[in-house]
Amino acid sequence: MTDYSRLRERMVQRQIAGRGVRSEKVLDAMRKVPRERFLPNGQAVWAYDDAPLPIGDGQTISQPYIVAYMTEALVLDGGEKVLEIGTGSGYAAAVLAEIAADVYTIERIDGLAIMARRILDKLGYQNVHVRHGDGTLGWPEHAPFDAIVVTAGGPDVPDTLKRQLKIGGRLVMPIGKTTWFQELVRVTRITAADFDTEYLVPVRFVPLIGEEGWDS
Repeated sequence: MTDYSRLRERMVQRQIAGRGVRSEKVLDAMRKVPRERFLPNGQAVWAYDDAPLPIGDGQTISQPYIVAYMTEALVLDGGEKVLEIGTGSGYAAAVLAEIAADVYTIERIDGLAIMARRILDKLGYQNVHVRHGDGTLGWPEHAPFDAIVVTAGGPDVPDTLKRQLKIGGRLVMPIGKTTWFQELVRVTRITAADFDTEYLVPVRFVPLIGEEGWDS
């Protein structure tokens, strides 16, 4: 029988801490969330490989390192309200939920939203709220958010999402002028009208589809 807890700890040490992620909150969250539970049948054997994996409908579960990296880039202290765009399998939402007070996550593909909600409920993540819809428009009923993370690449950061950040809040998202290569950016809201943008690392994500993203 596979010892997933041992594989998870090795993943944290080698793939995440070993590549520079230092936040103890993030490392602890990555130790707690069972990635194998978020994968389709037959894929659990690869759960702790340092790679994205297909989850259906042309979507993927991100590699563990990039989930940890993006979570650390949000600079969460604990207790925040976080918005995630692109629920996918629900894995990254679970990682966020180990740190934040509440996670609001939006998935445009109905089948994935249903699957993610089912898995998160089974694992007891009552502080994760899943919605099916256009993530580029955010979740205005629960704005403003302390942090926003977008797990798909768009041509630019949607203005609607920027407006749903609290003053001092941070948004992490891949952007690029093509659908096959992006740069991960962190946007911090300085005032009601002013934002600071930092460019972090080159990445490759599935395209962000929606009214303020790419056309389907």
